[in-house]
Amino acid sequence: NEIPEFNIYSWLKDWKRPEGVAKVGLQVGHWKNDEVPEELIRLKGNTGSSGGGKWEWEVNMEIAKQTAEILKQKGINVEIIPATVPPAYWADVFVAIHADGSFDKNKSGYKVASPWRDWSNHANELSESIDLSYAKITALPKDPNITRNMRGYYAFSHWRYEHAIHPMTASTIIETGFLTNAVDRRILIGDPGKSAQGLAKGIIDYLEKQNLLNQGGN
Repeated sequence: NEIPEFNIYSWLKDWKRPEGVAKVGLQVGHWKNDEVPEELIRLKGNTGSSGGGKWEWEVNMEIAKQTAEILKQKGINVEIIPATVPPAYWADVFVAIHADGSFDKNKSGYKVASPWRDWSNHANELSESIDLSYAKITALPKDPNITRNMRGYYAFSHWRYEHAIHPMTASTIIETGFLTNAVDRRILIGDPGKSAQGLAKGIIDYLEKQNLLNQGGN
């Protein structure tokens, strides 16, 4: 499971973005975990967090759907993806949407993390854009505790799994807040549109900086 040397990916030096409108993949964390392939079998039965009478995947799905609607209004091609990522999945932006949980019900806040190894060279910029807009629109505090599991998220590990992103997909993962915290739930469950707006604005701002909007993606 060692990460390969970069020269194994030398073909990426000549890689060119496919023509077309901006494309965004929104992964609904824990959705259809029971349908994962053999290589991701450890994910089976992992339902994630829960709170307010909702499973995590349900909360993630609602945020993903509302985010997708906002993005589509900008002419962006959006795909909502389950736990199993299509092999070598490419998009201009890939966001894994999750919600946190803790035995400490006082724990609150969101966090955004980039892959610890990023071939696209845009993941940090994408993460920072989402971080900024999500904080501003939701007014949730920032949880500084980025875990190894976030930066080493399985969908980022294209050198290890067939069902993972293409190396040139700018990717990030967001924990939108704590389902185990009553204040966070007021947004995540009570007003998921705020989470969606924060996420969508960060994605749109990033795509605009990459000149991928209103130009047919060229």
